[in-house]
Amino acid sequence: MAISTIQKLTSQIHRLPPVSYHILTRSSATLSSSKKVADRIVKLFAIDPEGQKREVVGLAGHSLLRALTNSGLIDPASHRLEEIDACSAECEVNIAQEWLEKLPPRTYDEEYVLVRNSSGRILNKHSRLGCQVVLTPQLQGMVVAVPEPKPWDIP
Repeated sequence: MAISTIQKLTSQIHRLPPVSYHILTRSSATLSSSKKVADRIVKLFAIDPEGQKREVVGLAGHSLLRALTNSGLIDPASHRLEEIDACSAECEVNIAQEWLEKLPPRTYDEEYVLVRNSSGRILNKHSRLGCQVVLTPQLQGMVVAVPEPKPWDIP
């Protein structure tokens, strides 16, 4: 019985049309499916704690925190993870009013972290966590203010 089943399957396989195999290389896959880096650049402006306006460059799809860290405005050691579960609000920034509507609203988790770390002060409606703001081309030219480090963040 097993031999007859194998013979039937073998005859069915021989009747199938020939299979053509395409070799997909890594370079051909990435060229067709991803944009050039130049197309993903998002330039924005950050007001540093001294009041100086600085140009910051990030990539669409990356977090605002990564762009600010790469430009030296936020110490990378102060915020090791970009996950809300590990966030302690060292990456809190203030977003200019005209850009707030272009951002999705705060998530419940982001709101919780900001309120938890507000230390009795009234939470500013412009406050966002840099680790939760994802850069998009629509945020080209956005203005953010990086507040002074908290006393416990200064070595």
